[in-house]
Amino acid sequence: MCGIVGALSHQPVNQLLYDALLLLQHRGQDAAGIVTMDGTKCFMHKAKGMVRDVFRTRNMRALPGHIGLGQVRYPTAGNAHSEEEAQPFYVNAPFGLVLVHNGNLTNTAELRAELFAVDRRHINTESDTEVLINVVAHELENVARDLPLTADAVFEAVRAVHRRLRGSYAVIALIAGHGLLAFRDPYGIRPLCFGRGQDGEWMVASESVTLEGTGFKLERDVEPGEALFIDTEGQLHTRQCAEQASLNPCMFEFVYLARPDSVLDGISVYQARLNMGETLAQRVLSTIPPQEIDVVIPIPESSRPSAMQLAHRIGRPYREGFVKNRYVGRTFIMPGQGVRKKSVRQKLNAIAQEFKGRRVLLVDDSIVRGTTSKEIVAMAREAGAVKVYMASAAPPVRYPNVYGIDMPTREELIAHGRTLEEIRAYIGADALIYQDVDAMKRVVAALQPKLNGFEASCFDGHYITGDIGEGEIAALQAQRPKPQDEDAAASGRLALQSQSD
Repeated sequence: MCGIVGALSHQPVNQLLYDALLLLQHRGQDAAGIVTMDGTKCFMHKAKGMVRDVFRTRNMRALPGHIGLGQVRYPTAGNAHSEEEAQPFYVNAPFGLVLVHNGNLTNTAELRAELFAVDRRHINTESDTEVLINVVAHELENVARDLPLTADAVFEAVRAVHRRLRGSYAVIALIAGHGLLAFRDPYGIRPLCFGRGQDGEWMVASESVTLEGTGFKLERDVEPGEALFIDTEGQLHTRQCAEQASLNPCMFEFVYLARPDSVLDGISVYQARLNMGETLAQRVLSTIPPQEIDVVIPIPESSRPSAMQLAHRIGRPYREGFVKNRYVGRTFIMPGQGVRKKSVRQKLNAIAQEFKGRRVLLVDDSIVRGTTSKEIVAMAREAGAVKVYMASAAPPVRYPNVYGIDMPTREELIAHGRTLEEIRAYIGADALIYQDVDAMKRVVAALQPKLNGFEASCFDGHYITGDIGEGEIAALQAQRPKPQDEDAAASGRLALQSQSD
């Protein structure tokens, strides 16, 4: 999972891209990068770390130009410890091409072999983004050989790219001397939208909050399979480039990944989470009598809307029982299990008066590995709770995700191969209530009639691209970021973040 942004302006875009990346920081905390173009010359700075740590004044001054890209990265394929695999990626032919990507290609191995044997292109890293940029470069070269690069030619290249790629991809690229290109996979799995500024500037980004927070007006989402090309004169060109397109956004965006103040594919993330709380309340009422619950407490941050709606629905008080340390990274996106467990106590602290002598219903957005839930249940008991119930606004996560979320192995998933009672016993709760898969899909889909469905494979085991079986899952597992002492690396990042604040 990553956050990407591209901008074209009449003014230098370095500060604009920096501000946009801060608004996307929740989508990736491992690395950050910005590239700008001044004329046809590229200027790039990227490194591991948070946006605020990667870019200093000297770095910003070295990024001139009125057009550029940015990305915040959390790796789901390749080498998590290689700065070479931070984005953006650059190739010098044709024209000079720079690209950022959010998603995960599922046919990387085949493409890598094809690029070497047929396209005669060399791949130097383990990143699927380097594979992707070389596919785009090859197809652009095919359509523009001995001809000027027109918008029609760009769209023809994207059409060829769609025919070759499998998996999830939201892409923004700069073509030196020509403009900004953006496109989205034919299923619309990963989000992408665009908007316009007051003076005719353009921005393309993963989430609408990025546009709104930088003074741009959201125009609309990029449609599944659609490409848009903004030339250097600021003219927008759009075209559907996929042979078959259908809107199936990733359900986990609404459960956890996206900011609540974003609107993805016309769906308010906040309203989606309220709706999930409504259906979760029905599950709670069928499991625990309301009079046996003294208070409903969310586990910050993503679960708050669902918890508020649940509390209202069952008629019990809603309280904030945990204080979050905002300067510790998300436990879900920390690679090492040991550091993940340790950081729960660093990240959350219980307010004892909300727990002491009470029967508490804790609400989380999801339960993935179970480690965090186990620690939080223990914290609630230590704070004096006499009963601790746990409710998840998402259904059990039982299957690997191959489209760009860091939950690719069955062994890491607490719900895979375990009964509800076994999960409850592991996390130490007195009762455990999960969201219903069909109910979740129904209440979120009600917010957008244009939806064809959802990519919800981690919940229902259905892989929307139709090319994923046991062999493909095993191959994708091999592409996961290399451990290389993950616990130590994550500890170092936490220490660095704490010191910098």
